[in-house]
Amino acid sequence: EVFRTEMSTQAATVVMLDMSRSMLNSGLFLPAKKVALALGALIRGQFPRDRLHIVGFSLYAREYQPENIPNLSWSDWNVGTNMHAGFMLSRQLLGRSPGGNRQIIMITDGEPTAYLVDGEAEFSYPPTRRTIQETLKEVQRCTREGITINTFMLERSPWLMQFVEQMTKINRGRAFFAAPEKLGEYVVVAGTKVYVRDDD
Repeated sequence: EVFRTEMSTQAATVVMLDMSRSMLNSGLFLPAKKVALALGALIRGQFPRDRLHIVGFSLYAREYQPENIPNLSWSDWNVGTNMHAGFMLSRQLLGRSPGGNRQIIMITDGEPTAYLVDGEAEFSYPPTRRTIQETLKEVQRCTREGITINTFMLERSPWLMQFVEQMTKINRGRAFFAAPEKLGEYVVVAGTKVYVRDDD
């Protein structure tokens, strides 16, 4: 007799979607939305014990329900790339899922250009040293809480590459450059963990 077994370890994932003006104007947000929708459908259908959260971030960050994703569009608050706020909210959401595997999948085309001070966003382009420092502090908090950050870069800008390199040294997550039309090919689900495909 052959028995099929599946991993029972629960996983909790936050997909962090960059909703800055550049993502929307360049058409990069559409493939990012498709990935979020596909992951949501896959996890709900095959791994109902797992949790998936969607966090959109630009000047601020907020959580969205999967059913809201298709209708997301540009608004006045889509200025800036506040990864600091995105990581903070993601960490709070994942904190509700103790144990198991917890990770953030961030999809972005730019470096951080904003951070929160007493709940208010401070924006500056190009990024200031303070912006980078505050964002990396939040990466350190995620790392201390056992949260892995995997980053998909849709652009190869020097600022973004430099920042992601610093972030991966702290968190030991993985970073990928993904062409927009092939973004979905990198994200797969195996067992109850969300992985990234590494064919190179």
